Amino acid sequence: MIHTEDMEFAPRVVTPENTAEDGDNEITLRPQTLNEYIGQDKVKQKIAIYIRAAKGRGEPLDHVLLYGPPGLGKTTLSSIIAHEMGVNLRVTTGPAIEKPGDLVSLLTGLSDNDVLFIDEIHRLPRPVEELLYPALEDRVIDIIIGKGPSARSIRMDLKPFTLIGATTRAGQLSAPLRDRFGVIERLELYSTSQLTDIVRRSAMILGIPCDGDGAEEIAGRARGTPRIANRLLKRVRDFADVMGNGRITKEIASIALSHLEIDGLGLDSLDRRMLSMIIKGYAGGPVGLETLAAAINEEAVTLEDVCEPYLMQLGFLGRTPRGRVATRLAYEHLGLTEPEKPDGQLEL
Repeated sequence: MIHTEDMEFAPRVVTPENTAEDGDNEITLRPQTLNEYIGQDKVKQKIAIYIRAAKGRGEPLDHVLLYGPPGLGKTTLSSIIAHEMGVNLRVTTGPAIEKPGDLVSLLTGLSDNDVLFIDEIHRLPRPVEELLYPALEDRVIDIIIGKGPSARSIRMDLKPFTLIGATTRAGQLSAPLRDRFGVIERLELYSTSQLTDIVRRSAMILGIPCDGDGAEEIAGRARGTPRIANRLLKRVRDFADVMGNGRITKEIASIALSHLEIDGLGLDSLDRRMLSMIIKGYAGGPVGLETLAAAINEEAVTLEDVCEPYLMQLGFLGRTPRGRVATRLAYEHLGLTEPEKPDGQLEL
């Protein structure tokens, strides 16, 4: 028997965060050059110019900050930058650098013009972040040796390097750290046509027979995120192997995604439960986030960080000082009739 408490920890198929299910395939599917990188055309064009200029001068690339929703390719782009610059890439995360000594070890281990990539850079501990300031600005680090009256400071020179920071929450980055990045770029959600190209490329690499219509069907339900598109491709492949001849067609993709409870816009059962509770349980809102989370037995942080951004992007959800409200588009998507508003109350 499956217990509900066990199901709460199962990752959603449409979560943009990296999961154990993605495994090594995500690394295999990553493009290696800017020419192979699909989408983010404006960012890609500027990065290509910066790389060419830096290589022409024989200098490291300016420090780069990449921000935007998870799953859009920030880690992939950092590895491409290192590859295009012809240097080594060191990868770590903000939470993994627990104390200043960890950062010192990373920085002193870099060779000329190497790239250090720090994911979730907004989660760097404050002492570590402050040690990073002179490293980014002057390529030096100040180390305190000893304690009390006998303590002394030693300044160490660093080799030229490029820091690439990635974050899904640029607003949580401190101003002093943000100001030390010379290149700041936001990655946007992908269009269906771009995701279709990504699905077809991934299918070719994985050896999965996939029609163009089948790839487009998967792309249309991937919430604008390549990581989700690639994950759906692998799940649809299972249905194609069992229910078809192994080839992903539009019909097979539609059947598979319906079984996964992912509708035509990429909403899953949790998204629809959230909207349905607002509409049916609280007359369309407003309703507080904590109240809503308790009503559908989910964590408030899950609704706020995972469901809300996409629902708001679609125009299905609104935030007011009194709580969350469902919009007319949400009613229409769920096939429900929106009640008439009292005189003087604006429609969302």
